[in-house]
Amino acid sequence: MFDYSTAALIVVLLFGLVLMGVHVAVALGVTSAIGIYLATGKLRIVEATLASTAAEALRDFTFAVIPLFMLMGEFIGRSGAITDIYIAINKGLRRIPGRLAIATVLGNTIFSFVTGVSIASAAAFSRIAYPEMKEHNYDRGFALGAIAGSSCLGMLIPPSVLMIVWGILTEQSIGALFLAGVIPGLLLASMFILYIVGVAILRPDKVGEGKAHMPAGGAAALDSTQARLPPLQLAISLIGVGFIVAAVLGGIWAGIFTPTEGAGAGAALALILAIVKGLRLREFIGAIYSVGKTAAPILILLLLAALYSRTLAMTGVTTVIRTIFEESGLQAWQVLAIIVLIWFVLGMIIDSISIILLTVPIVEPVAQVFGFDRLSFAIVGIVAIEAGLLTPPFGLLVYTVKAAIQDEKIGVQRIFASSVPYWAIMLIAVLLIVAFPWLANYLPDLLM
Repeated sequence: MFDYSTAALIVVLLFGLVLMGVHVAVALGVTSAIGIYLATGKLRIVEATLASTAAEALRDFTFAVIPLFMLMGEFIGRSGAITDIYIAINKGLRRIPGRLAIATVLGNTIFSFVTGVSIASAAAFSRIAYPEMKEHNYDRGFALGAIAGSSCLGMLIPPSVLMIVWGILTEQSIGALFLAGVIPGLLLASMFILYIVGVAILRPDKVGEGKAHMPAGGAAALDSTQARLPPLQLAISLIGVGFIVAAVLGGIWAGIFTPTEGAGAGAALALILAIVKGLRLREFIGAIYSVGKTAAPILILLLLAALYSRTLAMTGVTTVIRTIFEESGLQAWQVLAIIVLIWFVLGMIIDSISIILLTVPIVEPVAQVFGFDRLSFAIVGIVAIEAGLLTPPFGLLVYTVKAAIQDEKIGVQRIFASSVPYWAIMLIAVLLIVAFPWLANYLPDLLM
């Protein structure tokens, strides 16, 4: 008979270590080792399980997807192509209220198709969009809220690091997860834009529309900046980014190559675009170093998360938790509400990848028992977890934006407050996906 005290110890110890400030990777490793030892009573089995898990992980090409997609986004970001596209979007939205904030959302949407990391989007558009919005006397909090909020699209629109991690942990098709995120991602971007337009109409002072708030030179100030963008430069950026997105994601969805092969092809194409756009050797080395510094901890976390998943299976923890929920008498929507609430609370204190590694091996089997569709549940989880990046006290995207702008006149608290509407919109998106699972399933069912 299973020892319930062992199950409780494994779960409580893991979250206790994380809340005490122990690194998630260390917490996963320590908890796994203790759990396997309690289940088997032999240290040799602990060592053998760790060795076999590591060996299987190193042989799995899926683990290469993350650094390769990150490298693709890094090369495109350093090429300046996204800046060119952002300027072009601004010019195209000339007559729309709040156009700079809307251009930020659209720019982040496009950038999300080439990078799977929200932090990269937040850092990039803090440097690209914020100076322009500040020049046009946008309310600084509103401007930074738009940047931080729309940066969340980076984890929902493919290629997404969170989707890759989710797919590895649950053994789902990464290509199907990528497809499942497209419609919800575009829906979320549209909701962000509607909110910005509403604010621009009701509170024009937030977007610098009042006479007292207009910059020197008026609305023509930005147009003169845009006019300096050579048409050939813009064409190279648009065609280059469009071709990379179409080739990589289209190739994966058409079955021409695997996600790993697609990521490698995307990184190579992005490097070519960056070289055409004038990438220098120092910037190339910097891109490699930046990706390595970011991807290495994620891969270590994935390795130890795989070990943790094995521990849960060996000790029966997942079975016990599933049984507890089954016998609780709760309805499916109540179980989902509890899971989402846990994700929201964890999002306030730890990062999104760690939340997935800690919770998905436990809650995904529970969701299957209650009949939730796997793809729509994954998208609900990613949106809910990503919303945590906007909530205090952790709020990684908010701190990223604050660090990137180097503006002492605005504090972290104001950015958090300005991000609240975007958090609320993401909660609405969660409810819509729960109510209409076809939002996530339509494209996978159609194309795969």
